[in-house]
Amino acid sequence: MKYECLLYEVKDRIATLTLNRPDRLNALGGTLREDLYAAVIAAGADPDVGVIVITGAGRGFCSGGDVKSMSEKDQAGQSSTTNERMAPVRDRCVLAMRDCPKPIIAAVNGAAAGAGMNLALACDMRIASSSAKFSQAFVKRGLAPDWAGSYFLPRVVGSAKACELIFTGDSIDAAEALRLGIVNSVVAPEELMNAAYMLARKIAAGPPVAIALSKRAIHKNPDGSLREALEFETYAQIICKDTEDSKEGVKAFVEKRAPVFRGR
Repeated sequence: MKYECLLYEVKDRIATLTLNRPDRLNALGGTLREDLYAAVIAAGADPDVGVIVITGAGRGFCSGGDVKSMSEKDQAGQSSTTNERMAPVRDRCVLAMRDCPKPIIAAVNGAAAGAGMNLALACDMRIASSSAKFSQAFVKRGLAPDWAGSYFLPRVVGSAKACELIFTGDSIDAAEALRLGIVNSVVAPEELMNAAYMLARKIAAGPPVAIALSKRAIHKNPDGSLREALEFETYAQIICKDTEDSKEGVKAFVEKRAPVFRGR
């Protein structure tokens, strides 16, 4: 499938989704929201995909909303109508990423501002180039966060730091993002995609059913009780133990060799 504002490639069980509006630092305009939603759904349903990597074309990851386009529509009196129309697409995209059974890695190659930062936060893991910058820039445009920033950020950095970042709109560099736990690792710009693919290949070699259920448990548990977490873990273990991959994992352990998982 071809997309107008996104590049889609599958190789070695890794689907790479490249936001492709480099002239606007991959701002979420044009058909990018729709393209990203469709690509996440497609990759999530593809049995040949084990992991998804999201990155940006050019020198930016995602600069957030297309402010230039917003200004043009505001002058034409279309701004509020456009926001109402785009909200369902935006929300569907975030939910699709969270519900996707495949782990999603953000390879943050440059600026991740506003909705762009929250798009990265919606991924399961984040690897950043040392040149990456992160900011909750909404307040500087007189706006409150969208793309679930008010949900994700406090869960990563705590409510007090989230308030500071959201209320000030201050930019932080990759080193500070690592210190705050926003990113998993920071690498040199030229090593970013290699590092993302190294992690993706390691995960893609694992048992898909167990990983999908683990992702669901991780994101489900913070909103539930300890009892609910234990019950879901029991449910997940019962399902996993009936898979061929589980039997292969046990057999490989006994035979002192690396397991070969096949997603069955």
